Amino acid sequence: MSSPAETRRDGHPVCTVDELAPGQRRIVEVEGRSIGVFNVAGRFYALHNGCPHKGGALCEGPICGTTMPTQGTDFEYGRDGSIVRCAWHGWEFDITTGEALADPKFRARRYPVRVDGEQVVIEL
Repeated sequence: MSSPAETRRDGHPVCTVDELAPGQRRIVEVEGRSIGVFNVAGRFYALHNGCPHKGGALCEGPICGTTMPTQGTDFEYGRDGSIVRCAWHGWEFDITTGEALADPKFRARRYPVRVDGEQVVIEL
């Protein structure tokens, strides 16, 4: 059995690569923290499951895209699968950076993620 220091240094395995396909997420509890683990186009990201706006369960909201800036008056949808929208108030966050799209000074807390063999590992 590993000591707490070894666990922190080695990270926390949360699933295998095959258990989290592109476009999917998994909500895990690590050391008392609720964390959403996402697969965006084959890369893994982890966000705190608490919206910085009002504390809603951010990572349980829809994984989606967003309206992109255009030169005209038409709407263009993009970034599909790389945005999570808070289910409480609809705030959109970039899964890869944690940044709120409407106001970049708001960020969801990110956690480093690495793949160790076939394991997806979160580091706190």
